[in-house]
Amino acid sequence: MADRPRPFDGIDELLERLNRQIETAARSWETQLDDRSRLDLSMGGAETSLDLADEGEAFVVTVDVPGYESDDLELRLTGRTLAVSGDREHSQEFGGEEDSYIRRERETESFSRQVRLPDPVDADAVQASVNNGILTIRLPKHEPDEEARSIDIE
Repeated sequence: MADRPRPFDGIDELLERLNRQIETAARSWETQLDDRSRLDLSMGGAETSLDLADEGEAFVVTVDVPGYESDDLELRLTGRTLAVSGDREHSQEFGGEEDSYIRRERETESFSRQVRLPDPVDADAVQASVNNGILTIRLPKHEPDEEARSIDIE
């Protein structure tokens, strides 16, 4: 009976190959996620589009915000992280006068996006504007101080 093959002889080799393939795939997925999430720090699915461009002396962020007014939007820069959020209430009224409405519907919409900037920016020189449903944020890069400074030793 020594000549008869054992059914589980090749299973160790098969499991080892499968394990190597899974590890390779996992490393590939992690790399893709790291590349994608290194800049985009938003939680959940993005409901609004955000573009980040490097224009040499400044980063320019454009965000689609159709129907949002300037007062509906909030921008916050913390270190190298830019947070953009918006909240608005949209109402539709059907019927006559406001006191005797038959049907009135309100809808609240909001979004929140965060993006990590590749380099430091000058927070005091940031400019933002909304035009035709597009929020444009210009973030001038922080110029490194090349002037030599003396450092006191305590």
